Amino acid sequence: MTRILVTGGAGFIGANLCRSLVEQGHTVIAVDNLITGRMANIDALFENPAFSFQNIDTARLPDCDVDAIFHLASPASPVGYGRYPLETLLANAEGTHRVLEVARHANARFLMASTSEIYGDPLEHPQTESYWGNVDPIGPRSCYDEGKRYAEALTKCYGQEFAVDVRIVRIFNCYGPWNSADDGRMVPTFVNQAIRGEPITIFGNGGQTRSLCYVSDLVRGLERAMFAGSNGRVYNLGNPQEHTIREFAEIIRDIADSDSEIVHVEGRQDEIARRKPDISRAQSELGWTPEVDMQDGLRATVEWYRAELAVLPASSGEIGNLPTYLRRG
Repeated sequence: MTRILVTGGAGFIGANLCRSLVEQGHTVIAVDNLITGRMANIDALFENPAFSFQNIDTARLPDCDVDAIFHLASPASPVGYGRYPLETLLANAEGTHRVLEVARHANARFLMASTSEIYGDPLEHPQTESYWGNVDPIGPRSCYDEGKRYAEALTKCYGQEFAVDVRIVRIFNCYGPWNSADDGRMVPTFVNQAIRGEPITIFGNGGQTRSLCYVSDLVRGLERAMFAGSNGRVYNLGNPQEHTIREFAEIIRDIADSDSEIVHVEGRQDEIARRKPDISRAQSELGWTPEVDMQDGLRATVEWYRAELAVLPASSGEIGNLPTYLRRG
């Protein structure tokens, strides 16, 4: 039985990963400071004695005896890192540094959950792992983009200087259950607007493209990268099936059987024009490729949000309160 630490374990992807690892028989320790994570995401896991949780910031994480560490701790949505830019930078700098120290002392495998945002507004399409990116270092997204770029460099350094067994995964757009309804990402926003019969709001002309990966596929890719991936390698994980944002809005509206109007609002600064992963490396080295059909994944996501809205108050998806020791003022 493998002892696994998951930082950011109460977040969207972290909670889905914890659930999968526990179901496979691993002992899982989830860590989250609950800035953007939600206890509701992991409540059911406490029924399993193999799962435990610590409400602590990664920068203060004590040493622990584990075999593998999935490092997902960071605000990852526009609302999350927009509200907490400094905390996002610190999570990826000080937090990543401390978690790498834990991995070094425990002689544990370490997976850095990075992001396609390190490619910025890409001049290469689709994006390969060898592409260096086109990032504005002081733009509105920079706390997240540059935070993750620094975390990647720190991870690579620990692999070289201390022989920590590391790998980096760049996660492209992901969707599915346990994603907070109000975190600003495209799918939860469109789905909940459609369910409520509200206008579906698109920033700009809707011609921007995204490639959506269902969360169960993404989790399977993270597990493959950890247990089958090579030390020091970088892997893109995402679904290369590309659609415009306008197309996604129309598909979600149809699946939700909604009569919501699709409206366009002023575009956002630093809006990414195109996003599509080249996953050749993950396919050849990990034997991984997305399997969930987009229609099926979106249908399951709509059903999950319908169930959530039926039993939870509208404010239940709000971002959590900042721990006292991280509050500004």
